[in-house]
Amino acid sequence: MITCPYCFVKVPPARIAFRCLGGSGRIKGCEPRKDDVLSTFTGVAQELPPVFSVRRPGRRAVCPACRRETAWRACPSCHSRLAAEYCANPGKIVALVGAKHAGKSTYIAVLIHELMNRVGEELDASLVPCDDRTIERYKTDFNRPLYGDHRLLSFTQSAKTAARDPLVYLFTRTGGGWRRRTASLTLVLFDTAGEDLREREMSELHLRYLNAADAVIFLLDPLELPGAQAALHGSARERGGILADDLMSDQMDVVVRVTELLRKRNSGRLAIPAAVALSKIDELRPSMERQSALHRTRDPLGALDLDDREAVDEQVRALLHQWQAGMIDRYLSQQYNDYALFGLSALGEVPEGQKVARSGIRPYRVEDPLLWLLYRFKMLDGIRR
Repeated sequence: MITCPYCFVKVPPARIAFRCLGGSGRIKGCEPRKDDVLSTFTGVAQELPPVFSVRRPGRRAVCPACRRETAWRACPSCHSRLAAEYCANPGKIVALVGAKHAGKSTYIAVLIHELMNRVGEELDASLVPCDDRTIERYKTDFNRPLYGDHRLLSFTQSAKTAARDPLVYLFTRTGGGWRRRTASLTLVLFDTAGEDLREREMSELHLRYLNAADAVIFLLDPLELPGAQAALHGSARERGGILADDLMSDQMDVVVRVTELLRKRNSGRLAIPAAVALSKIDELRPSMERQSALHRTRDPLGALDLDDREAVDEQVRALLHQWQAGMIDRYLSQQYNDYALFGLSALGEVPEGQKVARSGIRPYRVEDPLLWLLYRFKMLDGIRR
């Protein structure tokens, strides 16, 4: 089965549809017409050549109307374009969720940048967008404002007021050893606005998205944990506790609401791996003991350092209990077979107003949750030293 990365409907390979290429220059083809299915899904009127189905879908198909050959595949449910790379490789949908102000958009922007550069070089991996929508959205909504203009990203708007496309990337890496085998998977990241997780009755799209997820990353803002606020210093103290009066933005409640939705497809403990990361950890590191695992940077080994992973997990667990947030850890242990705790910082430094710190973007352990998931997906080796 192939999960459409836009509407998250599962499609058998034999039901993949195609869209006619239409005419171009002197080549005749079907004329563009309103696509009611795609227009309804996106909320924007779309005029394109028609979608058609074939009995035995291959890499290409012939339009039954104009007889022109096409390789443009489409989801039969929403008519969104499906990249050939996405259909050919096993997709992994990673649900990124978190309460308001947790920094999800900033996390995505920096994570993709690091996978394309520093981390990609370490893992001998490439990360390429699967479609034009991903290219445009990443450059416009993430890369240009953060890395180009050095300004903080605006909060993600609710899906009720602004339609958003997921980011779909093909991740390919070459493993070590004498065999040097290459493996690929498609990574789908869909950032949800904090207010979209406030109510138990979420949109149908969010329900399908969470139901299709192969893994979940919970991004929690430690500045909003009441017990952690005493450890804040300087401007960080002013930035903490701003949601104290917003009863629907509690960090624990978001974890519970999402878990309840995932529970609908399973009984007993959930098999889906859950990475739970405290964001903005740079603002709390000064209060931690010098020997804390969160004072160390990750060594670039091209593999998951299992000793380091366990040390960070234990440190974050201890902090949660120290900050009177131990219930998060207890709840996760009751609900998930496989979960891990992380501490990271996408920016690495406290922002200066609405601008990135003058020292620049210096991410700290931002890749850790994904490396752990790649290890769980058998795309990355684990080592002990």
